[in-house]
Parts: sequence; C-alpha cells; structure tokens
Amino acid sequence: MKIGLIADTHGLLRPEALAALQGCDHLIHAGDIGKPEILDALRAIAPLSVVRGNNDRGLPWADGLPDHLLLDLGGLRIYLTHELADVPWPLPDEATVVVTGHSHKPLIAHKDGALHINPGSAGPRRFKLPVSVALLEPTPAGPHARLVPLG
Repeated sequence: MKIGLIADTHGLLRPEALAALQGCDHLIHAGDIGKPEILDALRAIAPLSVVRGNNDRGLPWADGLPDHLLLDLGGLRIYLTHELADVPWPLPDEATVVVTGHSHKPLIAHKDGALHINPGSAGPRRFKLPVSVALLEPTPAGPHARLVPLG
C-alpha cells in the first residue's frame, strides 16, 4: 500500500503535487486546505482522509472536518492532526506514525517510538522553504516515508 501525504495547500493544488500522488492507494491531507475543490481533486486520485487546519476554521465547507483522526491503513496506525502541538502524549491506541502539517517544514523523524512526518507545504511557497509532498509505505521493517520535492 502506498499512502500519499499532503498539507498546507492554502488553495493551490500544484499539477506537480497531483502527479506525485498518482498511483497512491490512499491520500491524507493534514490541513490548511483552502478550497473544497482541492479535496475533490484529491478524491479523484484515491480515497482521502483529511483534517481541518487553523486556516480552514470558520469556512462553512470545512466546518464538518475533524481536528484529528486515528487511521489504520495498510497495518499502520496513523495519528493525523494539523499542528504538532495538538498531538497527545502518549500516542493513542498504539499509533506508530504521526502526520502533521502547519509549519510548512518537511520532516521525517523518529521520536518517542513513532515516525513523525510533515510532508511540507504543497501550496504557495513560504519564505525559502521547499515545496513538497511525502509518500508513506508499510514495510516488513516498519513504516517507510520519503519526501517528494515539487518543482
């Protein structure tokens, strides 16, 4: 199973992001979506799990989106929320992967027994930070993630 991770689109869904996510079995958007059309375009690729980001609050189309999710995909227990500060410790229900957005800084790191992934921002460039998405796959050795730079 290949899981595509995207965050912080802020109303811009780059063609390079769509191309990088092709062939994924499931997609995850970690918030700050910007427009509902972005979710429609992602759902056209694969089933989608999504949380609301801080910039999605107060938007009628985003009111029903959750602030966090606990997912079981391909044998991976994934805790998804927009801001790292909102991740509970200890992690609930044996989650071994944490996916967040918000900072726009791509990150793959092991911390407190879990793989932490921030796919970075796939929307408008912020400062000099790279624009990216990430791919996540279960392997016999555990979850494996990699960043995919865009443009």
